[in-house]
Amino acid sequence: MTSTMQNKFFVKHKIVRKLLVAAFWLGIWQLIYLTVQQEILIVSPVCVVQRIFELSRDSSFYLTALYSMLRILTGFALGLFIGTVLALLTSASQMMYDIFHPIISIIKSTPVASFIILALVWIQSAHVPAFTSFLMVTPIVWGNVTNGIQKTDKRLLQMAYSYRFGAVKTLKRVYIPSVMPYFTAACTTGLGLAWKAGIAAEVLANTEFSIGGQIYNSKIYIETADLFAWTAVVIVMSVILEWLMIRLMKTVGQKYNVGR
Repeated sequence: MTSTMQNKFFVKHKIVRKLLVAAFWLGIWQLIYLTVQQEILIVSPVCVVQRIFELSRDSSFYLTALYSMLRILTGFALGLFIGTVLALLTSASQMMYDIFHPIISIIKSTPVASFIILALVWIQSAHVPAFTSFLMVTPIVWGNVTNGIQKTDKRLLQMAYSYRFGAVKTLKRVYIPSVMPYFTAACTTGLGLAWKAGIAAEVLANTEFSIGGQIYNSKIYIETADLFAWTAVVIVMSVILEWLMIRLMKTVGQKYNVGR
């Protein structure tokens, strides 16, 4: 069997396995629905899919999904930037580490709900989801990037110094390949947490044109089908964005010979 045929076989096998896993859990969901038989508590998978199609016929559905995604991605991007900058500063200076480490520890230890409620007091409700996502992502990025910098091979750094690479070349040839796996892990983990925290903030803030606001309304009016449908939309959007993030990180990693 050639290498190409083996790759195709493994890809097909992987797809079939994932489809079987999905079918298994959908079957469990359907079984629970048939056991409970109270749609106010749980609805069937078929009902949820039908409701998603019904919602998708309204243009406000796409506007709501887009606004939620933009809020969460804004907080995620800010978290990536600030977390990376803080990691560089605290790795370069012990004083900076002593200054910022307590703040990072407080953010990591404080419940998300507390931050959301405090944010509702401090800033406009429309900005709370982005702010909350930013707070959740920053400590993860800071910790992972700092760990990657600290674990950079000292022999490679000595070689770069001996060959007079300079700051830019050392960054490109040594630090980035070393930190990239940690940064990728921070991106994938942080994106998932950004979605969870951002949607939770939208629910508590009842933000206009937001998935969280729709989930809140579904709960208030006891529309279980809508609750499940919007939750499914969140999951699908999160999975797609995480997949795109992984593909992007792989492309960037190949540029810097990461994983080769």
